[in-house]
Amino acid sequence: MTASGASLERAVVSIAKTQRGRFFWAAWWTGAPTFAPFRKPDASGGGASDWYAARADAERTTGRALAEIDSEWAHAFLRTLRGQPAFNDGQRRRALGEAPAPRPKALQPTSIWDTLGVSASATEIEIRRAYRLRALETHPDRGGTDEAFRAVRAAYDEALRRKRKRA
Repeated sequence: MTASGASLERAVVSIAKTQRGRFFWAAWWTGAPTFAPFRKPDASGGGASDWYAARADAERTTGRALAEIDSEWAHAFLRTLRGQPAFNDGQRRRALGEAPAPRPKALQPTSIWDTLGVSASATEIEIRRAYRLRALETHPDRGGTDEAFRAVRAAYDEALRRKRKRA
């Protein structure tokens, strides 16, 4: 995901599929897109039904032959249009060659038994009871996170699978 700040030999276009299944394009011809600070495109457009239609629309609008670059640049511009940062922390770290951020302590892998708050010798009834309590604590509608809730659900499914396998 690198693009230099130098002058372009040829205009470039980045085409990305949107959440609604349409195609959005962003084109640069006065200078290459830059990561920091993010350089917005010279022109953009969206709503094409397929990649080829988006490319044709970009070339027709800009009046130039366009070389394609990574779709992440078009995604970055879409994020700025929504008022979000162009790149998330992970993308920023990759682009700058930095190590990934350490996982928060709460997201560190733990045993399924620790996740549910029961011992490995717990009965199915105890596992179900613990799951209900942990699900209420971690559910996104009650202030938890999607990731924590999914971890509890996965731990519950695995705990029941193991108990039934032993029986």
